Amino acid sequence: MYLKTLSLRQFRNYQDQQVEFTAAKTILVGNNAQGKSNLLEAVELLATLRSHRMTRDRDLVQEGEAIAQINATLERQTGISDLTLTLRRNGRRSVALNGESIRRQMDFLGVLNAVQFSSLDLELVRGGPEGRRNWLDTLLIQLEPVYAHILQQYNHVLRQRNAFLKSHVETLDATSLHSELAVWDAQLATTGTRVIRRRDRAIQRLAPIASAWHASISGSTEVLQIKYVPNIPLEDNQPEEVQQAFLAKIQQRAIAEMHQGTTLVGPHRDEIELTINQTPARQYGSQGQQRTLVLALKLAELQLIEEVVKEPPLLLLDDVLAELDLSRQNQLLDAIQDRFQTLITTTHLGSFDSQWLKSSQILFVKAGQITIQNSK
Repeated sequence: MYLKTLSLRQFRNYQDQQVEFTAAKTILVGNNAQGKSNLLEAVELLATLRSHRMTRDRDLVQEGEAIAQINATLERQTGISDLTLTLRRNGRRSVALNGESIRRQMDFLGVLNAVQFSSLDLELVRGGPEGRRNWLDTLLIQLEPVYAHILQQYNHVLRQRNAFLKSHVETLDATSLHSELAVWDAQLATTGTRVIRRRDRAIQRLAPIASAWHASISGSTEVLQIKYVPNIPLEDNQPEEVQQAFLAKIQQRAIAEMHQGTTLVGPHRDEIELTINQTPARQYGSQGQQRTLVLALKLAELQLIEEVVKEPPLLLLDDVLAELDLSRQNQLLDAIQDRFQTLITTTHLGSFDSQWLKSSQILFVKAGQITIQNSK
């Protein structure tokens, strides 16, 4: 899979910028806050329709403009695709594939696959469970695009059930309340079960790949385990069993939910446990060890997506080399070679050896303008 061109109009700090990619590796050089990360974010949006910076669409549209547009041409084994994402300051975004408008956004997903690795990813280990759930969901959207629709359905039911609980928190007539809640409970259990089963399957596939990478990077001195800990007890990944367990747990927490006016049961409260040598990674070890873990996760994502979609995804490295020591940098650069088209942002070229620089396209980014390095 090869990104040939990317065009940004009124997106973040880019007014009108076209980039043509001419090598397997592109290094974007520039000071901070010039627009390097914005360019990677545009590619990430085309791949997942999400931004790990978690911004609203209006924040992606240039100040004073009504719309922003990201356009790309992508070459895959199946042919060339033209992707367009239009973001509106005050309205719904829209997508088009090869000039044809697409109604269901999940039909747009899966055309471009990309793995993003940024300094923010260190929060995967150190931060709360929400970050780990978002990371897993973003991966799942690429493995099976229908998951975007499943997650959307679940979140929709969750919002409505929460609104119902909040508005009835003072209600004393428990009987009528329970019968109305039962309708939401059934929908929550049905949509939630689909989320849980897919998350469980994804972790089952990812965990051994990540452990193997981790052993390789750490010289087999540390054992990484990744475990999916759903909020619903998961004895057996069968839809009926999961649904029954879901409804039983809702019954157990009913009184607490009434008091708190919010839904306490479901995959929005799942955890993904990361342990090194059987100790939780959050409490364990140095920043270096946490970085090794995140690097192993990212390499595992690349490998798993490649296995599932049968083509290597793009790799977006956002200012991450500065966060890794030399041996981890080399592990990463060796793993990439020319196997994955890679876009890398950096503030200086000192991190790269001469071979890498020779085989890379080098672009300079300054105040939303991109210039190509002149050949000396």
